Amino acid sequence: MLSGFAPVVGRQPRLLVLGSMPSEASLAVHQYYGLPRNAFWAIMGELFGAGRDLPYSDRLRILQDNGIAVWDVLKACEREGSLDSSIDLRTAEVNDFPGFFRRHRTIKRVYFNGSKAAEIYRRRVLADVQLQAPYLVHERLPSTSPAMAALNFEQKLAAWSVLKNGS
Repeated sequence: MLSGFAPVVGRQPRLLVLGSMPSEASLAVHQYYGLPRNAFWAIMGELFGAGRDLPYSDRLRILQDNGIAVWDVLKACEREGSLDSSIDLRTAEVNDFPGFFRRHRTIKRVYFNGSKAAEIYRRRVLADVQLQAPYLVHERLPSTSPAMAALNFEQKLAAWSVLKNGS
């Protein structure tokens, strides 16, 4: 059973970026989006100056300073390899989103890093969250994973630029 990370959240988060579950590379280095080929940190570098060239703690601080929280939909699961398609949904445990949104009422938007995160959230979390926080806006963005090769970096960056103006 794989276990994910605690959320990265600052004092006044305005939006939450949700992945599905950290990859093997991320788990190995204990960092969100730890696979160097994943475009997440390159995109955060372009948008907020939180690029992979900075120490991880600095990247997280920059995101927090910009009101961005980062977490995953899953708290734990069994998965062979790193692909979302390999997640064994029978073993999947979701994170405590009702508790999270109770503690972080300044979050108004939730962005999903890819379709699997959005799908699991919609099936296992959304109904409870809508009762408690009906004001939340949810939007799926293209996955920053290198496995999502249908879009190039510039196309992914254009889609993810909504984080700059998300409130």
